[in-house]
Amino acid sequence: MQLRTLKHASILIITVPLIMITSIEICHNSDHTAVIAPNFAVAGSTSQKFLSHKSSTLKSTLSRIITNTEYENIETSDLDLKGKNSQTKEIQVRDGSYKREKDKPILIRPEFNNTWRKNAVQLTEIASGPRIAIVIDDAGLDLKRTAAAINLIAPITISFLTYSKGLREQVRLARKAGHEILVHVAMEPISKLIDPGPNALMTDNLKGATLKKLRWGLERFDGYVGINNHMGSRFTADPAGMEIVMKELKRRGLLFLDSRTSEKTVSASIALAHDVPFTERNIFLDNINSISAINKQLHHLEKFANKKGYAVAIAHPRDATIEALSQWLAVIAERGFVQVPISTIVAEQRGLSGKNLGDLKF
Repeated sequence: MQLRTLKHASILIITVPLIMITSIEICHNSDHTAVIAPNFAVAGSTSQKFLSHKSSTLKSTLSRIITNTEYENIETSDLDLKGKNSQTKEIQVRDGSYKREKDKPILIRPEFNNTWRKNAVQLTEIASGPRIAIVIDDAGLDLKRTAAAINLIAPITISFLTYSKGLREQVRLARKAGHEILVHVAMEPISKLIDPGPNALMTDNLKGATLKKLRWGLERFDGYVGINNHMGSRFTADPAGMEIVMKELKRRGLLFLDSRTSEKTVSASIALAHDVPFTERNIFLDNINSISAINKQLHHLEKFANKKGYAVAIAHPRDATIEALSQWLAVIAERGFVQVPISTIVAEQRGLSGKNLGDLKF
């Protein structure tokens, strides 16, 4: 395990390749050129009813698009997650309700218990101050820019696409540099014109096919704390599909970060029903691929973190993003923030200390 001491305020940044018009999903073709198509990417929905399963109070950030290109987080809602022991729950979604099948016991092998805590960056100290987690999505395909992301000041969280080459070595280098790791799982977008990539989870897959694809991705490398969705505006809004995903994460002791590419996502409610460690993206940093626009989003990120005490940002391995983050990460402590990995945000939202997460006595 890596031991790190943070002496200043905390910030977690996640970089994901997304570009926003009113809302969009982005994919990359073989020469890594961004392809953009209309999609939904609103960061919250007040129409969802979140149910709990042996979990504590969690705060879920609701966001909205305020211009054609920017997100602004406008409020945080407290999710009352007092434990319920019912075997059948109705999960309210925008278009009605989804009645879950009667639960069968989810068997967790001892070696998979609390995997997310065991694989977390182990912080021995965390200063007081707003926590910020930065997540870099779409890592692995572009070796040069992924290497540049790995060279950013640690700890950030790097999410690797499952269909990248040389994953084990790239992940090894990222962990050695003090970063935390996610699996970036491709999921079905709204637009049929966009290819989310090999082995993407699709809503028309049978349960066995969905599990096979998910497990393929989870076995591409190890050392990660959980997964987040690549695209997925259609899949994350599908209760049956997300039920399959959350049950597998529960079996493996992993967390889920919702990238929130859809306002209709049901990820939170189903994660909480199975007590899967969960959080969600608050800000996209590089929907506009320019240093000035990214700096503006970093300013929004700081405002949100100051207001709520934490913030999760997603960005992507792009030249402008790397340059902006390199400058900003060097001074965030002076600005009163604490840079943390995603596991710290998840832990503290679950009422745990973010320190020494691998020590399962606490």
